[in-house]
Amino acid sequence: MSIKRAKKKNWILISILAIVIVVVTAVFLMWPKTTSYESAVASIGDITTYYSFPGNVETKNRQTVMSEKVMQISAIKFKEGDTVKEGDVLIETSTGDEIESKIDGVVTNVNIEENAQVMAGVKLMEIVDNNNLEIKVKVDEYDITALTAGKETTINIVAIDKELTGKVASMSVEGQTVNGVTYFTATIDLAKNSDVKIGMSAEVKLISEQVTGVVTLPMTAIQFDENNNPYVLKEDDNGTAVKTEITTGINDGTTVQIKNGVSNNEAVLYTKSTTSTGMGFRAGMNRSTSSGGDN
Repeated sequence: MSIKRAKKKNWILISILAIVIVVVTAVFLMWPKTTSYESAVASIGDITTYYSFPGNVETKNRQTVMSEKVMQISAIKFKEGDTVKEGDVLIETSTGDEIESKIDGVVTNVNIEENAQVMAGVKLMEIVDNNNLEIKVKVDEYDITALTAGKETTINIVAIDKELTGKVASMSVEGQTVNGVTYFTATIDLAKNSDVKIGMSAEVKLISEQVTGVVTLPMTAIQFDENNNPYVLKEDDNGTAVKTEITTGINDGTTVQIKNGVSNNEAVLYTKSTTSTGMGFRAGMNRSTSSGGDN
């Protein structure tokens, strides 16, 4: 066989092999792929959603001790951190004048020294009442009806990992508008607790919606069509995943109430790539003034 004929034969074999590879690849790509499903079973449960508002612990009573005239300090009766009672003498002057505490509390921010001469209007020290604390939170105009006076709240103090009770004391009469949103100030009375310190961060929570004994599914099992309508997939008698429209109720961010379309103990299918928190559902935790979320 000549070299020329051998080369021609090789090219024919290479061409045939290339055609076979193309055909096999095309068939593979066109072959229907089997979807791997996860399953979830509907169950009876309870769901509670909350309003959440951030704030800081403040004292209801505070006395800023000021010098009302030019004076020389002859004696400071209490140091920072000392507990005082209403009527206790805090400071004596060289002329015999006495400055008294007007409240029960703890001495903070002592800004003077004995024998110092001070001018009128100087802040000498502060007294804060640690036993009567409150939290003030910003509430946008759409949520003010949720914080009516006397309503019970739960207060989470993150720094000391404690959950305390509180009660709505009042709501400001006048709001303030920031970036087109009007906010009001709610004052929450805080139950007495010796571990709570003035200035600590706090989260005020109160129930928004609550359902008990309802059919529930994990939010990951819920999907949405192009019109943002919720549905689930159910397996028919042939083992095929079939779309079924559902009606949903409230959700707490992980679990959703199913009003119609799925029964208790009924299984639904979903894929791991399914995400339902990005659309369709609104957050289970209601509006927080720090993020401006939705109800």
